[in-house]
Amino acid sequence: MKKNIAIVTGGDVAERNVSLQSAKNIALEMDKNKYNLFIIELNKGKFTLQGTDKLIDLNDFSLRTETNHTTFDLVYLMLHGHPAEDGNLQGYFNLIGMPFTGCNLFTSAITFGKQATKDILKKYHIPMANSILLTQNTKWNEEELLSLGLPLFVKPNKNGSSFGVSKVKSKNELSEAISMAFQYDDEVVVEAFLSGPEFSNGVFRKDNSVEVLPITEIISENEFFDYKAKYENQSQEITPARLPEDLTAKCKAQTKLIYEVLGCKGVVRVDSICVDGTFYFLEVNTIPGMSNASIIPQQVKSQGMTVSMLLDHVINEALNV
Repeated sequence: MKKNIAIVTGGDVAERNVSLQSAKNIALEMDKNKYNLFIIELNKGKFTLQGTDKLIDLNDFSLRTETNHTTFDLVYLMLHGHPAEDGNLQGYFNLIGMPFTGCNLFTSAITFGKQATKDILKKYHIPMANSILLTQNTKWNEEELLSLGLPLFVKPNKNGSSFGVSKVKSKNELSEAISMAFQYDDEVVVEAFLSGPEFSNGVFRKDNSVEVLPITEIISENEFFDYKAKYENQSQEITPARLPEDLTAKCKAQTKLIYEVLGCKGVVRVDSICVDGTFYFLEVNTIPGMSNASIIPQQVKSQGMTVSMLLDHVINEALNV
């Protein structure tokens, strides 16, 4: 029998449109011979069947109409940011016994905070830039921040798609950059600048083993890999990356280690910058984009797979098949 899959997307955050595009793409790629697909959109706090006003019954996350009652075998989480990427939805699904794709509540909550993730990975000697965490209710020390050196990156601690991220080149730009980042989050990370090419590496579980995808080299036309570079074709993405075999192996081994240390599940993307042959960790994306413009689909195709095959592996892992 076909499985009923609810693709949960949307949300009331800055990345809403990215989530919708990703959900649309995976719905096209999923094998219709195996799955009945229902795109469930979160909008203004309500879950509805996309394109209708039919509400999801939150008692058991099912779809009830006057003539039918549809229950789901699995939720495929394709919602960036809150409340999926931070673990909130995972907690709810745990309570009602609904299987879902991707990382569990704990891993999602930890990795959604860039600084918390770095704090954990430091114990495993993962290279990373020095950084300082600011909170909205605490005064920050300008001299301490500038001691990291210029330029600096200022970014929301818990946000994606480069919303609210600034590259600060002078002391005079710092305050404005911090204020802008606080518009997207109540915590802000100020991070030392690293000069080098940026790389992104996808990873997932295939038949209980960790499979690392080809690496993508990112060449942004802008100051850094910002929203326009990611989603408006203002970057060049080369897959597989132009790296010698030893550095390719080094990057993939570090990606695998990060995935395992953090207890990740499903498909995840790890971003890094290479400086003098060392890969410095930037962030981990536990619900990476899956639109046509996204990096993971490029890596999947370079691996000789189809996106449909990847989705099967993610679904089978979640269902313990």
